[in-house]
Amino acid sequence: MFKDKVLLITGGTGMIGESLTNTLLEKGYQVIVLTRKLNQISTRLRLSFAHWNLETGYIDPTALAAADIIIHLAGESVATKRWSTKRKKEILDSRVHSGHLLIKSLKETNHHVHTVIAASAIGWYGPDTPTSKLNGFNESDPVDTHFLGSTCKAWEEALHPLGNMGIRLIQLRIGIVLHKSAGALAEFMKPAKFGIATILGNGQQMVSWIHVLDLCNMMLFAIEHTSIKGIYNAVAPEPVSNKQLVYTLSKKMTKYYLPIVVPSFVLKLMLGEMSIEVLKSAKVSSAKIQTAGFDFSYPTIESALDQLEIHQVLLKLLSFQHQ
Repeated sequence: MFKDKVLLITGGTGMIGESLTNTLLEKGYQVIVLTRKLNQISTRLRLSFAHWNLETGYIDPTALAAADIIIHLAGESVATKRWSTKRKKEILDSRVHSGHLLIKSLKETNHHVHTVIAASAIGWYGPDTPTSKLNGFNESDPVDTHFLGSTCKAWEEALHPLGNMGIRLIQLRIGIVLHKSAGALAEFMKPAKFGIATILGNGQQMVSWIHVLDLCNMMLFAIEHTSIKGIYNAVAPEPVSNKQLVYTLSKKMTKYYLPIVVPSFVLKLMLGEMSIEVLKSAKVSSAKIQTAGFDFSYPTIESALDQLEIHQVLLKLLSFQHQ
């Protein structure tokens, strides 16, 4: 029923996009990845590339006309650069303008897109409250007033016109994605490979995370279950504290490790406004997507790190360093 469908992906060359593309190809889907590179050629069966450009407001109309489903992941990285005024504008514009471009292009193109699955983030939520500490934030909780909260609000709202266009919209508020070669986990692994467990602030802040393969499978679940629509938290069922995450990672990488605390004031000096998110405790609930029928393959931090073969990653790093 679904395998003959064409999936168009924005942000398909990023960490999540590449993993998702591999998942979809393994399942037999046909995938078109939108890219800013002109004339990029695929060497893989059922995978092709098409051009788009946010600055000029262009999406290849042939690709859009071929698509049945759009998976919208595009957006500048939140964590790679300090949040200057310019950088904050780039983060916001890349999300909002890309959403507006999709809406505009769909209105102007003869297409048969029936579903859009779009990324958002748990930055929507503020710091933990007494209620969230018990049950976790749920999808009906209000938006935070800080930068990421307002960004997530504008990000999600940019796609709301799809509802009036008869297109099913699923928006996933994604937690910290665990991937062994990119993202937050890769940064924690850098000191951990030397036996240093880096604790941020007091280490008690809750980290709502998700294994990259569970995230890809959640998107696949949303594709194949047409009753799924609206907002869903994309986080594992068992969030952990920063300290628990770092200790568990360090134990799997080295037999002995030394805990090192990076004080909050140092993080504030180093990261500026971004430190708010690094130090914020936000326990987010996965209950809604689980009630819809989704089963996590890696519900605990231990199972997630075991699947990522963290010890094997360390051996490869050490082997490379001694070559």
